[in-house]
Amino acid sequence: MSATGKRRKSRELAMQMLFQADVGKHTPDQVRKTFWGSREEVDAETRGFSEDIFRVATARNEEIDELIQAHSANWRLSRMPAVDRNVLRTAIAELLGFPDTPVPVVINESLEIARRYSAPESLNFLNGVLDAIARQRKASALLSPAVREEEE
Repeated sequence: MSATGKRRKSRELAMQMLFQADVGKHTPDQVRKTFWGSREEVDAETRGFSEDIFRVATARNEEIDELIQAHSANWRLSRMPAVDRNVLRTAIAELLGFPDTPVPVVINESLEIARRYSAPESLNFLNGVLDAIARQRKASALLSPAVREEEE
């Protein structure tokens, strides 16, 4: 499997872990115990990146959910399809935890995963939310430190 294929597989597995935690109401530790036991052998690099994304997503869950809520007009988080919600959480966790990954790559990979697991009509919604979050983050990164301090 190519490096790109391993990264996509990692993102997909992280989304599945988040889905299990979300829908099954499992703690991160419960997910880690059961998730890997039900999978065929996954190489260490793929598993490691999956775990890293999952760790960021669970550690920064409130911040991630607030970003989703703020950028998904007229959609409550609880009313979103569970797959869509967790595709967004996976992508945002990567944006927050791995800023060296180019934003277009994160968004594109998320949409590819959504093509496999989500409804076709979800793609525009997911793209719009992720694009809005990326634009906001880019705009706030461009603010001078003095302006940022005043806003906080």
